[in-house]
Amino acid sequence: RTRDHRGKNVPWLSGPRGTRRGPVLSACDFNKPMMVTGITLWTVDLTSHKTYYMAEGKACATVKTHVLCLETDIGLKGWGEVCPIPHYLPAFANGVPSAVTEMAPEILGICPVGVDAPMRKLDGFLPGHRYAKSIVDMALWDLFGQTTGQPLYALLGGRTRRDMPLYHSITCIDPDDMARIAQDAYATGIRQFQVKLGADADWQADAERVIKVREAVGDGPLVYCDWNCGVTKLHATRTGRAVQHLDVMLEQPCKTLEDCAAVRQATGLAMKIDEGAHDLASLMRARELGCLDAVALKLSKFGGLSAMRRARDLTVHLGAEICAECTWGSDIVTAAALHFAASTPQGALMNTCDLASYVKPRLCPDAPTRVNGRIEPPEGPGLGVTPDMDVLGNPVLELA
Repeated sequence: RTRDHRGKNVPWLSGPRGTRRGPVLSACDFNKPMMVTGITLWTVDLTSHKTYYMAEGKACATVKTHVLCLETDIGLKGWGEVCPIPHYLPAFANGVPSAVTEMAPEILGICPVGVDAPMRKLDGFLPGHRYAKSIVDMALWDLFGQTTGQPLYALLGGRTRRDMPLYHSITCIDPDDMARIAQDAYATGIRQFQVKLGADADWQADAERVIKVREAVGDGPLVYCDWNCGVTKLHATRTGRAVQHLDVMLEQPCKTLEDCAAVRQATGLAMKIDEGAHDLASLMRARELGCLDAVALKLSKFGGLSAMRRARDLTVHLGAEICAECTWGSDIVTAAALHFAASTPQGALMNTCDLASYVKPRLCPDAPTRVNGRIEPPEGPGLGVTPDMDVLGNPVLELA
């Protein structure tokens, strides 16, 4: 047992070996609400184990991830992470410190018990900048979980599954090399594969990539072809028609939902929307156009777990399947995505992604890892992971 700031005894939360432990606290234990009193931000360079080549010359090699710590007046610390890919979405890594600094007067003093209200307040204070708000929202949810002594999946709707299926993303390179990557991932238990396309603007090469990966993993596993909204309707349609005899799905070939819907209609292949889904209105529009078979719900696109939870409810209602993830990052953002995935209703989750397995360094030594193509959410209160301070290094921002 330990004592709160009034000297009252409160029980400690116990958990499996290696999980975070701490006092079970509640807002009703205090004469005044718990408040955020400190903001610390770090920047860490993440290097991909393999450079990820995508359409329109986009690539992921070494990128900046930002890690946020919100500290409260009772000593609890909530963690968040966001890692925008360069030239990918309306977000950029160097914007995070500026946006956090701008929001700091509104963040300091926030009570993290009940996250929706303070996040709506931040939306009114700084319109847009969802990627920067996602890191704040994540840290507030972490504090909320620690305060109640519950893992986030319990607060996000309850755990609906023991573990979740992972997909493996295959960089857009030579077709034979992509097939070998697929075979290696298959040997580890992976049964869902994302095939990156469009790096050389050659639709025939894209078709060959899809065919060889499909052959490499055999019948049954899910294979989907991802252009990251980087090709024309014609390119995607020619590729899709060349592989429409195969069991494959397409992912966001074009920038607009209307063009994606036209490709779906021309090829007859199911469509997963990614970049085009970023709020409730875009989900509704994709459904109206008939191209919302599956959707990537990403934390930084929607602005954090609070907005993602609303998007999930709508997606379930619309009958689409969900890929629960974020744009990029390491263990902290992966933990948030895993809690979200673990609480997604049965029948609605297509897969999730262990982003941390694609990069180095790993931020949290206590984070879960994939086992036989699947992964479990962290245990312990809140996010259930704690960063290695030596890996984080010196902060780039400290506010109180």
